[in-house]
Amino acid sequence: MKDAAPQTIYLADYMAPGWLVESVHLTFRLAPQATRVLSRIAFRPNPDSPRQPFFLHGEDLRLIAASIDGTPVTPQLTATGLTCDVPDAPFVWEAEVEIAPADNTVLEGLYMSNGMYCTQCEAEGFRKITYYPDRPDVMGVYTVRIESDLPVLLSNGNPVASGDGWAEWHDPWPKPSYLFALVAGDLVAHHDTFTTMDDRTVDLNIWVRAPDLDKCGFGMGALKRAMIWDEQTYGRAYDLDVFNIVAVDDFNMGAMENKGLNIFNSSAVLANQATSTDADFQRVEAIIAHEYFHNWTGNRITCRDWFQLCLKEGLTVFRDQSFTGDLHGHAVKRIEDALVMRNRQFQEDAGPLSHPVRPDSFVEINNFYTVTVYEKGAELVGMLKRLVGDDGYRAALDLYFDRHDGQAATIEDWLACFTDATGRDLTQFKRWYEQAGTPRLTVRDDFKDGTYSLHIAQETPPTPGQPEKLPLHIPVALGLLDDTGAEVLPTTMLELTGASQTFTFDNLAARPIPSILRGFSAPVIVASTPPAGERAFLLAHDTDPFNRWDAGRSLARDMLLDLIRQDGGAPDAGYLDGLRATLTDSGLDPAFRALVAQLPSETDLAIALAAAGETPDPLQIHRVRQDVRRHTAEALSDILPRLYADMQIQSPFAPDALQGGQRALGNAILMLLSERDGGAAAQAQFDGADNMTQQLAALGALLHIGKGEDAAARFHDQWQDDRLVLNKWFGIQITMAAPEEAVDTAARLTRHSDFLWKNPNRFRSVMGALSAHPAGFHRADGAGYALLADWLIRLDPLNPQTTARMVAGFDGLRRYDADRQALIRRELRRIADTQGLSPDTTEMVTRLLQ
Repeated sequence: MKDAAPQTIYLADYMAPGWLVESVHLTFRLAPQATRVLSRIAFRPNPDSPRQPFFLHGEDLRLIAASIDGTPVTPQLTATGLTCDVPDAPFVWEAEVEIAPADNTVLEGLYMSNGMYCTQCEAEGFRKITYYPDRPDVMGVYTVRIESDLPVLLSNGNPVASGDGWAEWHDPWPKPSYLFALVAGDLVAHHDTFTTMDDRTVDLNIWVRAPDLDKCGFGMGALKRAMIWDEQTYGRAYDLDVFNIVAVDDFNMGAMENKGLNIFNSSAVLANQATSTDADFQRVEAIIAHEYFHNWTGNRITCRDWFQLCLKEGLTVFRDQSFTGDLHGHAVKRIEDALVMRNRQFQEDAGPLSHPVRPDSFVEINNFYTVTVYEKGAELVGMLKRLVGDDGYRAALDLYFDRHDGQAATIEDWLACFTDATGRDLTQFKRWYEQAGTPRLTVRDDFKDGTYSLHIAQETPPTPGQPEKLPLHIPVALGLLDDTGAEVLPTTMLELTGASQTFTFDNLAARPIPSILRGFSAPVIVASTPPAGERAFLLAHDTDPFNRWDAGRSLARDMLLDLIRQDGGAPDAGYLDGLRATLTDSGLDPAFRALVAQLPSETDLAIALAAAGETPDPLQIHRVRQDVRRHTAEALSDILPRLYADMQIQSPFAPDALQGGQRALGNAILMLLSERDGGAAAQAQFDGADNMTQQLAALGALLHIGKGEDAAARFHDQWQDDRLVLNKWFGIQITMAAPEEAVDTAARLTRHSDFLWKNPNRFRSVMGALSAHPAGFHRADGAGYALLADWLIRLDPLNPQTTARMVAGFDGLRRYDADRQALIRRELRRIADTQGLSPDTTEMVTRLLQ
């Protein structure tokens, strides 16, 4: 814990480092309570920076000795680092420190997880290992020696030597300290090899505890698919002799891209048929690809400072999204990505935690690993690609790799590559990185004498610290259809740059039907809704799969909003007819049909009501949504059994797009069937399931109708020794609980002997599930708020990162009624008043209370 008051850091105050690093030699003598770290670092003055005091970051370190060029020195120590008089010339700094990995519960720096030593240094964890300029724009070549009696000793780069109780590693590529990694433990490897496009053989290993060895095959296949794709799509080959992945149970994030030694949360790499759902397989594949792609977009080219975090994360998310789309289909993937934006990022934009893709200030950078930085950052890359075209995008990326390899870059450097490669002026586009909030488009049209005119206006609402917004450069993909569904204008990219613009299309025989924002071409809200008849037409005929899905979802959302305003009622016959037609259309991808069958989420509906100036009632939203589900089940009762039977798979299990889509549609139908058959089909599926997707879906259906108690007990008995499956067991009981039971269910589960609350995955499986259950969490008496606050106060001293991220569960407070807002604020103030509260959590609570 820092003993100094949290300080706000501003992008405008950036100053280049005064000292650069040539090489780093580290020796680790591992011991749980007294690890010794010996460092030898070659420094040189930075000729491009004014003379500065010599400062090295360091926290929770016991300095044993320090020297400069072999002469002992006595630096001045503070809680955040040290200063020392140094020569105005190159010199060698040496230090020896002692740390206690076994006591490191914050899971930053070097810590222990069930007897295994591991590290997490992004963003600022290396300063908990040794004294160092712990900032991303200081890059050096590392050589590491590890001394321990554990059998497996790993670090970055290539192995260069080893013996009894020691191993040495050398990474030839300069890297910042946040990419340093070390693992030591009793591990076994799932091994394979890969031959790169320049004909080098790379050893691939996924290191796990012995009982998990049967869960590595899919991850290894995903890694090799990612390596092939990056060569074919971006021309990027891997650049070391070995690529290691290690599965760790106690990990705050999903995974970490450390050069040559990726450390993964176990849940993000381990997968097999028995224990993993289709969503798990897709997540594992995407995360493995994401971390591998970082080898070039994040490692070989890193970010100059943490304000540029989206430069590596947004670009790499876009790359992993494209990889998944190429392998499994772009239409469904684009819908899934849009749902993340609408359900999570738009919510962040609309609340007190709103911030630009490139923030201009922070207290704790850990709090800006957000959906805005990652997912909206990826949307910005996608928009650039749409604006400059495929060839222009590839030329810009080739220039980016050539120009900035081995450097720490900025958003300005990134955009300059696009300008220089394509000639496009992106000055206005840069505002996307600087302005927070979700732009809203209003659209109107007219048709006269064969000319169709489309009038589009843009406006971005005020966000904290940014009351005034400038117009953005928005790519709007447009298609025009005739009354038969044929395209009279294929997809055309309009460029909206003014506060309002008119686009005209001549020589048309009749008024067309517009298909606007095809492929979700920009992360915006189209505020003006076309007539229901026009949307029904697009649902039936649009040639753009995203807009076809979106038309149906828009109809469902407006229908639900009307029913909420009326306090209930039956769904519109037109909606039910459209749903019937889509579900029974065997020519459509089952995964697409499954997405059409999903109702808008309760959070989505609450956001829509709040945007309309209304105060959402979470219980009413839940009740109306459930009524619509029951009415839908009744209206489609004649087709549901056949559809469900058609989606049952007789061939051996495969975690591929075809089978995954069939299971997704079958399980969507199962939820509806359970409303009619009392859970008979769900119980049969649960009893006969040979894979986790089917078993968990059946358990969810049974819990949803209040008949899952016995199945939940059986599920626990079967999987009590598998910690990843138990996370699912905890979460689904809360997710599927009735609103009046959700808080009590969560509280009961926190008393369960398997609730290992210090493990981030297990903590999130309960508290994350509760905060994601709007009707349950926002119970009128505030019990949900109090329960979450109690546990956050308890967790914060041990793990501030996880605590701060979970505080975001309170983000929707301003949408709800005054009583609920008062209850949320009471709990946030109780957290804020906790003695010794971490800077991470303090920052998040303060922003929410503003």
